[in-house]
Amino acid sequence: MTAPDRARTSPGRGTTRREFLTGVTGALTAAAMAGGKLLGSAEEGATAKPIRGPGKTKITLEVNGRRRELSVEPRTTLLAALRDELRLTGTKSVCELGQCGACTILLGQTARYACLTLAVQADGRSVTTIEGLASPAGDLHPLQAAFVETDGLQCGFCTPGQVMAAAALLRRRPDPKPEEIRAALAGNTCRCAAYPKIFEAVALAASRLKPRP
Repeated sequence: MTAPDRARTSPGRGTTRREFLTGVTGALTAAAMAGGKLLGSAEEGATAKPIRGPGKTKITLEVNGRRRELSVEPRTTLLAALRDELRLTGTKSVCELGQCGACTILLGQTARYACLTLAVQADGRSVTTIEGLASPAGDLHPLQAAFVETDGLQCGFCTPGQVMAAAALLRRRPDPKPEEIRAALAGNTCRCAAYPKIFEAVALAASRLKPRP
């Protein structure tokens, strides 16, 4: 299975590259046609829909529990907004094609590729990045601690995305089977091939986070 195939089939990862490009094209076309006004009219029987752009538009995100107001162009990806506007560089920019998973964040409770998500699509929603996983006091999340403890990384560049994909898994499946861990991380590429240790780290964290009877 190729990397793009893995990205498309990875559960809970949301937008595909094709859907992203379709969305960007549609948004820009609508903006050009509407000239920044409302799309459709009562005469046409269309539902009036506010159009973003073509210039910058204001959005509000709840990032790591903190309300953030931004002014972004409709074409701005969530990845660019997080890294360039909010300086949250823990979310890595690598392929920007939805192939490697290094930019994985949580949009609500769902893992998403930030490079394939427009910032305006996240307007009004909660976003969790790797910086928001630790406790306010700075204590590592059990997943982060497990990655350290099991040496579940080598160069570490893919690690934030791996951890966030695992976090999404454990939120929906607190006691995952080994095959479910592998499937959940199928959209995250580790060029160092540290997969056995990564899977071990997720299983260890799951065992610690699992509700006790």
